[in-house]
Amino acid sequence: MGGGTGVLVALPLAGAVVLLLAGRRSDRWGHLLGCATALASFGVAVALFVGMLGRSGDDRAIHETLFRWVPVAGLQVDFGLQLDQLSMCFALLITGVGSLIHVYSIGYMQDDPDRRRFFAYLNLFLAAMLLLVLSDNYLGLYVGWEGVGLASYLLIGFWHHKPSAAAAAKKAFVVNRVGDMGLAVALMIMFATFGTVSYSGVFAGVGEAQEATVTALGLVLLLAACGKSAQVPLQSWLGDAMEGPTPVSALIHAATMVTAGVYLITRSNAIFDLAPAARVAVVVVGAVTLLFGAIIGCAKDDIKKVLAASTMSQIGYMVLAAGLGPAGYAFAIMHLLTHGFFKAGLFLGAGSVMHAMDDEVNMRRYGGLRTLMPITFATFGFGYLAIIGIPPFAGFFSKDKIIEVAFGAGGVEGWILGLVTVIGAGITAFYMTRVMLMTFFGDRRWKANAHPHEAPGVMTWPMMLIALGSIGSGFLLAYGGALQHWLEPVVGEHHDELPMPVWAITTITLVVVLSGVGVAYRQYAGVDIPETAPEPVTALTTAARRDLYGDALNEAVFMRPGDRLTRGLVVVDDRGVDGAVSGVAAGVAGVSTRIRKLQNGFVRTYATYVFLGAAAAVAMLALVR
Repeated sequence: MGGGTGVLVALPLAGAVVLLLAGRRSDRWGHLLGCATALASFGVAVALFVGMLGRSGDDRAIHETLFRWVPVAGLQVDFGLQLDQLSMCFALLITGVGSLIHVYSIGYMQDDPDRRRFFAYLNLFLAAMLLLVLSDNYLGLYVGWEGVGLASYLLIGFWHHKPSAAAAAKKAFVVNRVGDMGLAVALMIMFATFGTVSYSGVFAGVGEAQEATVTALGLVLLLAACGKSAQVPLQSWLGDAMEGPTPVSALIHAATMVTAGVYLITRSNAIFDLAPAARVAVVVVGAVTLLFGAIIGCAKDDIKKVLAASTMSQIGYMVLAAGLGPAGYAFAIMHLLTHGFFKAGLFLGAGSVMHAMDDEVNMRRYGGLRTLMPITFATFGFGYLAIIGIPPFAGFFSKDKIIEVAFGAGGVEGWILGLVTVIGAGITAFYMTRVMLMTFFGDRRWKANAHPHEAPGVMTWPMMLIALGSIGSGFLLAYGGALQHWLEPVVGEHHDELPMPVWAITTITLVVVLSGVGVAYRQYAGVDIPETAPEPVTALTTAARRDLYGDALNEAVFMRPGDRLTRGLVVVDDRGVDGAVSGVAAGVAGVSTRIRKLQNGFVRTYATYVFLGAAAAVAMLALVR
């Protein structure tokens, strides 16, 4: 039974290796192998899940040690895997939704000459993410973490002949390296404090560590999560990442990369539970980011960038919930799972629209597509209803639970967080309704040479299957507290007292959501939408179009001071360290140059030197006496 855990990672990794090494010889069947390995990994995950259901809650975790990895005197690290209730949720999501994205990509990338390489990178992405969530120690997690970063770089910049794609890949790579430093420092703190980087060793020792150490550990882990999950202040790479093929966006935003930060915080719950200051920082980051992304989404005309901003916002909900500790861990994971379905469906629907519109991404050049693309319209619509939280769709059950937990934080903090989450839900309803109206309703605004049509079956079938998750996954996870009970052995259990009845919170949230829908309908339904965005606009709209100046802020706060610091260090190194070494060498060379002039080859000169030396010796002896 335990051996299957390694197979989960090995199958997509083997697919990536074969496709990369086989080269052009595998062009005709490479996409089929890529899909087969992903689907086989999903089959293994389902089998392991069924086996896990047959055991009691305390006996469900599977541990597997593959080999001794770091056998040194002060640090012993095994390459081990751990499949418990938390990692099982991710394994099913990654392999299930990831497999459907693989199948969808067969049609989307059909005419791309490098389709085989694309599927190799997709397989590599799945393998890295699976290693990240299945490792039983932070060092193994770090390897998967960096593997996901590498795969995202390769996929975002897949069309590297486009300067914008190459720049976006580099930006994602660099910004994530900033966050990755947090995880690297966390490993150092763990080794210095606990002498181990295994989950069991760290969690067992964290209770005996100093509070300052635990707080520092929580903060650097949060920095790492901000990078991978595109949270403020390391969110700037996510919108640019849309330069990659649309299936990449679906994979990154729904099932893999951006969920890694939420996993890291939830997996490290033993650390954050003992670091109140770090938990406050997590909550603040999540609250700021959920509003940050929602506001940006209101001003974008690029359909993929609207969905990217939406991802940033929805991950903010998850991070906020995780920051609320045992009361929110399970609901953070619930929203992560439902988001995996409806966000994948939204991105695949956007890809279907682009596929039909000659890769046009500007919603101002869409309109009236619902009759020409009924399947895309329906599946995208289900994702829309799920993300804005209309019952009984998935987002209603998961996001409303986070809103309840936010109110349940108690005191002024609870009211502030509750209002932030409700306002975020209203803004989400506004910009997603805007997307629906501009894309599928109203007058047809596309170019004369465009011929919109429904996507082929290889693309629509995955969209329909994912839509089922948008419809029913929330109910299944919430029914009878199913996911909460499932995750209790990993994240614990806690219930907060709400300041008002649940039905009142639900009613307020739905009223705000429907108000957002109504405002968007009044503004965009039945009106002429210009092909270019109107100017001038309010200062807030201008800021939202520029991503709330996230890049400018990072440049001013991090890049330019860092550049100046680097230049200063270079000066110190060149003129200080290197200058001292070079000065000693130059001094020796100068002295040698002058001394060698004493060697002129004349015997009388050398005899004089001997005489002078002997006289000096005699004089010194006389003085000593």
